[in-house]
Amino acid sequence: MSKILITGITGFVGAALCKQLRQNDHMLSGTTRTADLGAGPERVPLYHIPEIGPDTDWSQALSGADIVIHLAARVHVMRDRVADPLAEFRRVNTDGTLRLAEQAAAAGVKRFIFLSTTKVTGELSPPSGFSETDPARPEDGYGVSKWEAEQALLEISKTTSMEVVILRPPLVYGPGVKGNFLTLLKAVDRGTVLPLGAIQNQRSLIYVGNLADVIVTATTHADAANQTFFVSDEGTVSTTSLIENIAASLNKKPRLINLPPGLLKFAGALTGKSGAIQRLIGSLTVDSGKIRSLLNWRPPFTMTEGLKLTADWWRSVKNK
Repeated sequence: MSKILITGITGFVGAALCKQLRQNDHMLSGTTRTADLGAGPERVPLYHIPEIGPDTDWSQALSGADIVIHLAARVHVMRDRVADPLAEFRRVNTDGTLRLAEQAAAAGVKRFIFLSTTKVTGELSPPSGFSETDPARPEDGYGVSKWEAEQALLEISKTTSMEVVILRPPLVYGPGVKGNFLTLLKAVDRGTVLPLGAIQNQRSLIYVGNLADVIVTATTHADAANQTFFVSDEGTVSTTSLIENIAASLNKKPRLINLPPGLLKFAGALTGKSGAIQRLIGSLTVDSGKIRSLLNWRPPFTMTEGLKLTADWWRSVKNK
């Protein structure tokens, strides 16, 4: 039985991961930015870490830990109001991760799991999907900061006895999801007419239960040490098919208009939302063959099952 520290344990992924690890009888603790140190998910004890950066003191939280799972991060912000977004991403995601990893190695932590992102290789993938051999081409501050953190962690793994595992998931969905996926879920549930009926792109996604499962695998599998993996659900989906599948999970009829992607791009340019439109109509797929072959990992949930569980959650909370 290992003692595992999870940063970001009260977040969307952290709560699902905590539930999964509890089933394996691990001793868990977590960190939170809030001063409320009441029990976290699954009654896990919490440590107060108000700020993540180059000067954060993790010593109390790391005491006795065998494994660290680092989920906490400054995430992609659509309308960033800080003066220098890249500097802020680096402060939290690069320098903050490096500080935690250095202290973890000094404290005797055996393995460090880092949740990175597909954004380190870019926003649009080749037809074959991104793989671990592709060069890094991050296009925004979030992707840059995660890529730099990856490089720093691999250097630490070379100079200390602490093993590092880097996981790069695409968009994560499931019960408790927020952001763009929740916006789309609400729109389909309301019966909003969406001009996305002719999108023939392909996207990789990962259900939060599958992500939790692969993180659990990465904590103990010997062959995961000092490796980087793309992780995803089985198969890919177009934006149009995703909307249709969400609607089916909600027992709704999708309301779609077939607008040409070129017209959507033009509208995005006029409204200053080119990036958002590109994410809807562009392809971003990953090849997760490496983790499936090396660790013999298979996602326990199909995309259909994941969307159904997400829809069930939404129906249970939307009127509360």
